Amino acid sequence: MHFNKQQFFLILWISSITCSFAQSNVNRTYAEKLGYPRGSKVVIFHVDDAGMSFESNQGTFQAMQEGVATSCSVMMPCPWAGTFLRISKETPGMDIGLHLVLTSEWKTYRWEPLAGSTLVPGLLDPEGSFWPSVEEVVAHASAQEVYLELKAQVDRAMQNGIVPTHLDSHMGTLFASPEFLETYLRVGLEYRIPVMFPGGNNKLITESFQQPVIEQLKKEGNYKEGMELPTPDILLQTQALGEKIWNSGFPVLDDLHKDSGDWKPEKKPFTQAELTQHKIMKFKETLERMEPGLAMIIVHCSENTENFQRFSGSGSSRQADLEAMLSPELQTYIEEEGIILTTWREVMERRKNIN
Repeated sequence: MHFNKQQFFLILWISSITCSFAQSNVNRTYAEKLGYPRGSKVVIFHVDDAGMSFESNQGTFQAMQEGVATSCSVMMPCPWAGTFLRISKETPGMDIGLHLVLTSEWKTYRWEPLAGSTLVPGLLDPEGSFWPSVEEVVAHASAQEVYLELKAQVDRAMQNGIVPTHLDSHMGTLFASPEFLETYLRVGLEYRIPVMFPGGNNKLITESFQQPVIEQLKKEGNYKEGMELPTPDILLQTQALGEKIWNSGFPVLDDLHKDSGDWKPEKKPFTQAELTQHKIMKFKETLERMEPGLAMIIVHCSENTENFQRFSGSGSSRQADLEAMLSPELQTYIEEEGIILTTWREVMERRKNIN
């Protein structure tokens, strides 16, 4: 999943948010509200893009069954989604959500809406697939069409015997307009399925938004390590929406990390083993930097086969994510640091037990 600052900025325009915060609520993390010990770092290692391909399915199962990954989400319009759901039933209790899809970004491998062309024509590009980019979806699709398609994807999962543990958004499309975001929350409320939303301290995602600023300062020769950078105003506003989601009976994230796909060693060229080791180091650094609370760390785990390389250039990165999830080094670090791994299923059960 990919968000940019402009997508989050649109959240500011949701007029229904009028929450105020008591100081006690500001100081308490959502992890603590869910009953985890004060000061705990609680993490959902989340595999995106299950169902996208055979390789994505294999990587997701490996990462969750043999590694530290605890959750995943499935792209229901993709050809391998049904196979993933069928095989997942062999491992009861897998934490499986829906990676709600409104885009089809690869040039040589496309998928189309489940609701059908008659009901959601605005979601179709000239080829009859989803639009390739978030911007094109926003320009052509209505909130009602988005609503119908999201419902179709949830219904298809349930027809396959899977009740999703949560919902999130492929490429961040549902965060790209206030109407889409309201639709995302509406579907979650109607089905009583938690929606992924970072409404807490947001340290990691703030750093993600600040990275382009840092890069620009470095180009200008004005960057100093440790210098104070402005926090994007929009990330302060997410606390209000997070409180609203919490009050609707759903768990809320304290933070979100989404950048592992961009991690590469500075030394070039690098081998697959060097990329994997670099990612292990970066995951450890991320866990060290995160503040106490409930964070979701997004990864994309796939086998990098010749077939996968035919439609995506991200295979080596996804294989490195998979190898990192399987790494004894990362698992040992998590155990030694007392980091608590959890699932969307568990946090929703905890939320249900809170008045």
